[in-house]
Amino acid sequence: MSHLVIVESPAKARTIGNYLGDGYTVMATMGHVRDLPKSVKGVDVDAGFVMRYEPIAGKAGTIHDLKTAALDAEKIFLATDPDREGEAISWHLKEILGLDDDRALRVTFNEITKREVQSSIQKPRQIDYQLVDAQQARRALDRIVGYEVSPVLWRKIKGGLSAGRVQSVACRLVVDRENEIRAFTPVEYWTLEVTLQRVEGQGRFVAQYFAPLGSKKVELHTQEEAQAILSAVQASPFSVLSVTHSDKKRSPAPPFTTSTLQQEASRRLGMVPKRTMSIAQQLYEGISVHGHGLTGLITYMRTDSLRLSDEAVADVRRHIEGVYGKAYLPSAPRVYKSKAGAQDAHEAIRPSYIDLPPDQVKSSLTTDQYKLYKLIWDRFVSCQMENALYDLLTIDSASAGHVFRANHTSVKFAGFTAVYVESREEDEDEAGQTLPDLKQGEALRLTDTAPEQHFTKPPARYTEASLIRAMEEKGIGRPSTYAPTISTISDREYVVRENRQLRPTQLGEAVTAYMVDKFNDIVDVEFTARMENDLDQVEEGKKEWKAMLSEFYGGFSKTLEKAISDQGRVKIPDEKTDQICSVCGRNMVIRVGRFGRYMACEGYPDSCKNTRPLSEETPGLCPLCGAKILKKKSKRGFSYFGCEKAPSCSFITWDTPVQDACPTCGKTLFKNRTLKVPFCENPACAAFVPEDQRGYRKKKTEESGEDAAKSAKTTGAKKPGAKTAGAKTTTKKPASKAATAKAAIKKTATKKPAVKAADAKTASKTAVKTPRSRKPAPGPDAS
Repeated sequence: MSHLVIVESPAKARTIGNYLGDGYTVMATMGHVRDLPKSVKGVDVDAGFVMRYEPIAGKAGTIHDLKTAALDAEKIFLATDPDREGEAISWHLKEILGLDDDRALRVTFNEITKREVQSSIQKPRQIDYQLVDAQQARRALDRIVGYEVSPVLWRKIKGGLSAGRVQSVACRLVVDRENEIRAFTPVEYWTLEVTLQRVEGQGRFVAQYFAPLGSKKVELHTQEEAQAILSAVQASPFSVLSVTHSDKKRSPAPPFTTSTLQQEASRRLGMVPKRTMSIAQQLYEGISVHGHGLTGLITYMRTDSLRLSDEAVADVRRHIEGVYGKAYLPSAPRVYKSKAGAQDAHEAIRPSYIDLPPDQVKSSLTTDQYKLYKLIWDRFVSCQMENALYDLLTIDSASAGHVFRANHTSVKFAGFTAVYVESREEDEDEAGQTLPDLKQGEALRLTDTAPEQHFTKPPARYTEASLIRAMEEKGIGRPSTYAPTISTISDREYVVRENRQLRPTQLGEAVTAYMVDKFNDIVDVEFTARMENDLDQVEEGKKEWKAMLSEFYGGFSKTLEKAISDQGRVKIPDEKTDQICSVCGRNMVIRVGRFGRYMACEGYPDSCKNTRPLSEETPGLCPLCGAKILKKKSKRGFSYFGCEKAPSCSFITWDTPVQDACPTCGKTLFKNRTLKVPFCENPACAAFVPEDQRGYRKKKTEESGEDAAKSAKTTGAKKPGAKTAGAKTTTKKPASKAATAKAAIKKTATKKPAVKAADAKTASKTAVKTPRSRKPAPGPDAS
């Protein structure tokens, strides 16, 4: 008789299996095995919020295998993730396997290490039904909002739209910020810089106007004010008023939570939150590390706690003293206080093993895995190091009753900055110019002046990092919801990413305006935050989950009825561009079709049929002709990259261009998710990486010699249209019709993506017509 351990993913199963050894069978569910149906709401409100769960399609084999293994198991350990979602998966497993409470033993791992796994398996507990109830309440809320509001949007705006309890509020934040920017009125102000020279000896520096003598810092609002000061000091000598040295301390940032990890990975590594969480999940579940086998490298990555275990702190303090010396080690461990309302169920995100530094495991990791692991490692080590110490030198110079100030900052002791410095959304403080060694009362000579006009700037658009920070500060969503929420509003084309900033589309603004008008509570920030607090109270056992749902639904149902009864539809205005239609000379506009946004003549489709794919510029230049590289979408909605001079230039690739240039030929380098380092796609370069060495998945059916010869004439990149069509054909056709499948591949593989006008028209026609004939079912909120 063996013990059965059930987890979500195969990677996690392999790692845990290695730690438990003989006598344990570890199986993976591949995520949820039971859920609400996709096609209907699945929540029976009239029956008292009964949840209609059913096995997930395609999981019959997995469920059968689990049931078979459970019959022979002496003990069954449900070891899904240590959060609400993981608790709910364990409960679903208990129900679908028909286990009683005594056989359904719940274990959780904050980190997947041998010590943690073996220790936790000896201390199982019962399923926490308060956590399950909180997850069910969230699921029900999201289903009710998503499946009852979305059809209203279909009728009043356009088909295929969706609303959500969290996603709609996140979208509103982006739209509100855009409205702030539009309503912003710039205010004029002036700066006045003077260049001063020592009268005797060498030494020149620049000082900026600070204030009248004896006053606090003031701002100059007009040119007249600046000119009056300038005239006064030009007629009066300068002298050093004071020279001040002061110490400035800077403390390290706390260890990562889910929110701060996503923010920092976005700012420093350029990773979208969804990608960050995917890689973090891999590091948590286990990586095959050379010399160590399958190893979980970080603690659980969905947490809002800043707590660190005593063992981890002791280990890192030994590491700091051994590598950096006692001067870098505080006299006592640093303790960070979690924000109010944090669940504090898990530790902060940290490395599982302090004796596995990033450079030691680098060869076992992909580039992105290494970057994220190093980020987590450096932040954890630095958070237990001594403060950085700076010397701040301030020189005040005076003339005609006005003070001009110059600053310089130098490092006296690096402290934690020897390992890590947190990045910021705003510009970093500069060290400033090097200042001469001056004495108080020393005479100075004015050599130059530089008055300059400025205008205040509007608030910046949200980036993914700053939007996550805003959601966390306002209490919208929880650690597990930030990444999927931002992905949802981007996938729905409610917002677009431009220069790493989030800008609302016309569609996003129209939907948000309608939601504010008809469903104000749903998109109200404070209301949403209160709902999150209610869910926390359900988890703590202070509130009954169905009573909470009933309280919400009473007001929501009345709002819904009123919105349905209101007459009229909302027209989404086209997003105008400065590009001119090549057919009729009118402006091109941006519209949203089945496969996303595309460009069309403003007379389309009535008086002009001109359309084309919407492209965006990317870093680097075409390796064939040197023109710009554009990011485009194929007819099936897949992103690819091609030369802006297409079709006269045949360069097309799935790989993403990067800013770095090839050291051999100087052409743009590319990257993909398989290879660890950027590579060259210039066929004339000695460092050129052929297509078959870029880690693409191989087709199930080989191309004919004729097709291979044709594809070889390109740059070595697969044609997006060919790959998409070929993959679809080979997976759908049965083995008995291999010849038909091969013919279909041959027919489609030589087609180029929709880069010609005719192809663009075809894609756009499909995009416009499809929503009229079939409206997709609303999805639940991303949370």
